[in-house]
Amino acid sequence: MNLFPPDARFDFFGKRYFAYALSAILLLVAAGSLLTKGLNLGLDFTGGVVVELGYPGGADIETVRDTLDAQGFDQAVAQLFGSSESVLIRLPPSGESQSRLADQVLIALQSESDDVTMRRVEYVGPAVGDELFNAGGLALLVVLAGILVYVGFRFQVRLAGGAILALAHDLVVVLGIVSLVGLRFDLTVLAAFLALAGYSINDTIVVFDRIRENFQKMRKGTEKEVMNASVNQTMSRTVITSGTTFLTALALFVFGGEALYGFSLTLLLGIAIGTFSSIYVASALSLDMGLKRQDLLKIDDKERLKQAEDSAP
Repeated sequence: MNLFPPDARFDFFGKRYFAYALSAILLLVAAGSLLTKGLNLGLDFTGGVVVELGYPGGADIETVRDTLDAQGFDQAVAQLFGSSESVLIRLPPSGESQSRLADQVLIALQSESDDVTMRRVEYVGPAVGDELFNAGGLALLVVLAGILVYVGFRFQVRLAGGAILALAHDLVVVLGIVSLVGLRFDLTVLAAFLALAGYSINDTIVVFDRIRENFQKMRKGTEKEVMNASVNQTMSRTVITSGTTFLTALALFVFGGEALYGFSLTLLLGIAIGTFSSIYVASALSLDMGLKRQDLLKIDDKERLKQAEDSAP
């Protein structure tokens, strides 16, 4: 199944400087938004009041959310907890006591349903949120370090550098867009970033593997020509994989509701940016960092290549 012509000869690497310019603009916009607006941290990181309510006859979660919005609790996060009879509501910290805030929520929801009962009220301090935020940042750093070691061992140091720079590019750009649109940054969005790190590097590894194979098979042609042919050969796989993953994330975005809105939107952005970087950024950066044919040849192939160069007139 080839959605991309198998004999295509598109000059991706000849257009890499235009791709660099686009990436630079995206990075500047992302950095500017992060510096000026910052992230709209969710209650997972800022702390707040947790209220659990009981609905003996089952709750319509969308009605609960609409009621909270209409009553002025627009920053509240409501979700089912275990079953349709339990609703968990998280509220940002405010100047009022947690018991008074919980009572206001209960009164607001009892206007729509008289059988609502209070089950528990808890306060989550900001220290827990700081710990979660630091743990999430550490997880991303560990992922980047692990990928750097793997790609450097599996392929070559310059390819590892290109892969890490492309991955950092993807995460920073998506994070900047999340900041720019004011998307609530909670644990689901953080989970999407960790998923994107694995997805983006997987696509890049496929391209790198074909580059290494072609350096051993294609004895003629410059490094740029060989790498350009490799990207063309893997384009069908890239289009199919990215397209099906994008459609899956789009289904979550359309039908997943508010609980999966941030997660699915982050995935959609990451898939688009990650596909672009796998084609234009990762391999192109490796080439501009000085990747040579000899770097990916086997020892005996390197010796034959050196002998051929020495015997050339």
